[in-house]
Amino acid sequence: MSLSFLILALLTLGGAVAAMTLHRLVHCVLALTVALAGLAGLYLNLGAQFVGLAQILVYVGAVAILIVFAVLLTRGAEIASQMDSSRQGRFSALAGGVATAAAVFAVLAWVVLHSPTLSAPAATMTQVAPQAAMQQIGDALMRRYVLPLEVMGLMLTAALIGAVILALEEKPEAQ
Repeated sequence: MSLSFLILALLTLGGAVAAMTLHRLVHCVLALTVALAGLAGLYLNLGAQFVGLAQILVYVGAVAILIVFAVLLTRGAEIASQMDSSRQGRFSALAGGVATAAAVFAVLAWVVLHSPTLSAPAATMTQVAPQAAMQQIGDALMRRYVLPLEVMGLMLTAALIGAVILALEEKPEAQ
C-alpha cells in the first residue's frame, strides 16, 4: 500500500466519521465535503481520472454546495437544536446505524460469494492509456448516448428553474 492511499483513506474515513458525529449541521456538511474530496483523491490515486474528476465536479462541487445552501436557507440551526441529543438517543442512533451497516455488508458479501462471476478470480487487465479511456467515454457520450445526455441536461435545467421559482416565491403576508 502506498502512503498516498493511506493518507487519502484516513482523510475519507475521518471526514465520514466527522460528518456523522459533529453536532452542527453546517459542520457535518463540510465534513461530508472532505470525505467526498478524499474519495475523489482515491479514484485519482487508482488511475481513474475521469471518475475522480467527475466526483469532484458533481459531488464536491455541486451537491455539497447545494446542501450548504439548503441548510442555510431552511434554517438548519433550528432543526438541529430540536434533535434528540440525549445519551439514549445517540446510543440508539449508533446502534441502528451499525445494524444497518452490518445488514448491508452481509447481503453484499452473500451476493459476492454466491455469484459465479463475482467470486471468480479477476482476469488480468491490459494497460490502457488514461487518455484513450477518456476518449472512449467522450465518444460514447457524444455519439451513442447523445440523446440521453441531452434529456438529462434538460431535466436538470427544468429542476434548476423550478428551484429558482420556489425560492423566489413570495410568502403570503401574515394577517
